[in-house]
Amino acid sequence: VQLQASGGGLVQAGGSLTLSCAASGRTFSSYAVAWFRQAPGKEREFVAGKSRSGSSAKYGDSVKGRFTIFRDNAKNTVFLQMNSLGPEDTAVYYCAARNGLSMISTSESWYDLWGQGTLVTVSS
Repeated sequence: VQLQASGGGLVQAGGSLTLSCAASGRTFSSYAVAWFRQAPGKEREFVAGKSRSGSSAKYGDSVKGRFTIFRDNAKNTVFLQMNSLGPEDTAVYYCAARNGLSMISTSESWYDLWGQGTLVTVSS
């Protein structure tokens, strides 16, 4: 499976953006998926994760109530809807996945598939 992230760009503070992560190669429904981000000079941090079935989700504290992760297994795609964006959300966003993972891990070490990253820049 390969992951292809897209949807990043420049947005004004208070705006919204939706990122996509498309998986190719095999069915995606057995994979737990997540989004991480890395701002300049900072460590990569967990943003949101979704279980294999899509019934459970987990969010980082800094994005709770503003971001929503959802997946369309029929299209082998996971999305990150981002609302009320602020300059602090500026980062490269990465999608990640792991086959057979029955939990949503907030640790990047749990995921063995990574997309190439897509840059989100929020202007003040």
